[in-house]
Amino acid sequence: MHSSLLRTFAFALTVSVVVLLAPPGAAEQFQVGYAECDITPAKAVPMWGYGARHDALSKGVRDPLEARALVIAVGEQKLAIVGMDIGRAPTRWMMSGIRAAVKAASGVEYVMIAGSHTHHGPVIELQDEEGKGKGRFDDSVAYAKQLEGKLIDVITAAAGAVQDARIGWGVTQVDLNRNRHTKMEPKPRDRDLSVVRIDDAEGKPYVILVNFAAHPTNLSAGELKFSWEYPGFLVQTVEQKLAAHCVFMQGAAGDMSCRKPTEAGNIEDFGTLLGKKALEVVERIQTKTPESPSLDVVEDEFTLESRVDLTNPMVQTLFQQGFFPELISALDEMDGNTLYAPMSTALLNQELAIVTGPGEFFCDHAIRLKERSRAAMTLFFGYCNGHNMYYPTIEAAAEGGYGADALVAWVELGAGERMMDKALINLYTLMGQYPSLMELIAQTR
Repeated sequence: MHSSLLRTFAFALTVSVVVLLAPPGAAEQFQVGYAECDITPAKAVPMWGYGARHDALSKGVRDPLEARALVIAVGEQKLAIVGMDIGRAPTRWMMSGIRAAVKAASGVEYVMIAGSHTHHGPVIELQDEEGKGKGRFDDSVAYAKQLEGKLIDVITAAAGAVQDARIGWGVTQVDLNRNRHTKMEPKPRDRDLSVVRIDDAEGKPYVILVNFAAHPTNLSAGELKFSWEYPGFLVQTVEQKLAAHCVFMQGAAGDMSCRKPTEAGNIEDFGTLLGKKALEVVERIQTKTPESPSLDVVEDEFTLESRVDLTNPMVQTLFQQGFFPELISALDEMDGNTLYAPMSTALLNQELAIVTGPGEFFCDHAIRLKERSRAAMTLFFGYCNGHNMYYPTIEAAAEGGYGADALVAWVELGAGERMMDKALINLYTLMGQYPSLMELIAQTR
């Protein structure tokens, strides 16, 4: 009986090996499409980011707000990356609608939608229910619905504009941010200014993606005009120089503020300086058409317990007083004291890794992710696909202070570390670093 089982097992292994070693199909095409749209509110609505404003309405437009979308397509696999000039990612219920709509309309299976984290954008959490926005803030409720529709349209348009493309990337270290949280030395700081250059088939710049970590909070809370803050001027600088498109994706900026040199003390000059630094990287990047294009994405959703009792009426009252009563509807993204944290891990052409986080991740999360990842380039997008407030590191939470205390860092201790560890497992799995039993046996034959 024992020998019979072994023969059966050996036969099964042989069949599996044949399947594993089957020749791959023809290489897919690597294509990219781009689209953008204006998302500036047409009417006065509450502004997002500073509790001191409470429910004060906006008073005009300093700078336009935009959503910029690129869609990467490898065969039937499609990934949308969207950068917006607002404070946070779409709400949980908005993301659900967007995902379903773009998949049906254009076959885009995966989406990464992030806010630049400007504190001069609109509130988007209000809902069409009594006590949650309806009646007092109908224009804000209407704006949120319009934003969802615009994001669906801009992703669909980008998917419809895909063309053969070349790609390359590079990174430089800049001394343009600072750690605003810790008093410990050395202070962690993610100085990476990362750039992905996408050219058309002829090698002309088409889309430039820039990833950097620093709070866009340089304008005062008293300024009630909408503004794209420094990221908008970064984008503008790159686009004007190259006659190409540019998408800014905020990094792990939970504890990162801008470090403005004397010659770049305002948002225009600071954004322009960052844009020029990005252009220096662009010039050094050599793009190529991937020989064997591939796009692999893993999506996880973590169930996290809150460090504070968000169902406690006293806690809710504190939240209402700190901001304004209707904004308590933001808690609808949670289930009592349970927070849902979506995370996407993408690997493009077995070289470019992208990991997302739904909120304000402290920079050490991204620094350690990059150090441990074996991809040629690793990017971290914060404020992406949701917003669970701050994600301090374990040691930052022990130190305490704004962004690390439970007052605004609701997620359970170690949540960020847990997510980054899973992202690394995802990446190594996608890179084939964890061979299966069948593959190990095949290697020994």
